[in-house]
Amino acid sequence: DFAWPPHQMSGKQLLRKLAPQSTVLLVCDVQERFRDVIHGFEAVVECTQFLVKAAKELEVPIVVTEQYPKAFKRTVQEIDELLVLPEGDGTANLYEKCEKREKTLFSMCTPELAARVSAYDSAIVCGIEAHVCVLQTSLDLLALGLDVHVCADAVSSQRPFDRSVALSRLAQAGAALGTSESLLFQLLADAKHPKFKNLQPLIKSHAALAHASPLLQL
Repeated sequence: DFAWPPHQMSGKQLLRKLAPQSTVLLVCDVQERFRDVIHGFEAVVECTQFLVKAAKELEVPIVVTEQYPKAFKRTVQEIDELLVLPEGDGTANLYEKCEKREKTLFSMCTPELAARVSAYDSAIVCGIEAHVCVLQTSLDLLALGLDVHVCADAVSSQRPFDRSVALSRLAQAGAALGTSESLLFQLLADAKHPKFKNLQPLIKSHAALAHASPLLQL
């Protein structure tokens, strides 16, 4: 049964395999105000775009949060435009498996959102800042019993040291650290997956950009 606040889990459990039908993608606070202050911000945006595109192709639900947007502005356009589906009359509706929420809590796991994501086995987490909102979100998800996969090339902080310490803390807590490409291949599981061919161009273009990322070290 769902309970909030969650109880801390004792010990470590084996991670279940990622599967599109039991996984949710959480995009944490990739907002315009942070563009000029976050280490490797453009790399975070590019990897988050990759994850969002892949999630849409595989029909993985997406949850996007914005931390106090009155002060920190909205989700960056490069990501936000992927979350809508244009209509023939020129309007656009939010992708049906996506929801956006404003928050002031540092964790994405507000009581309402915690109840929502507790229906899934696994969560993939990306966004900023690694040592604040990403860290607290991931710890809350672990306490809820989810397998947490932190996308290391899609999270960062203002200071690289804060990012490194946060990733170490998350690994110690039981979160799995992965890369954007590795997480996608885990979701696919098999080259015979019906969506694999559709995703190959995305994988190739992403690989070409990833070599220049400043987030290739933990």
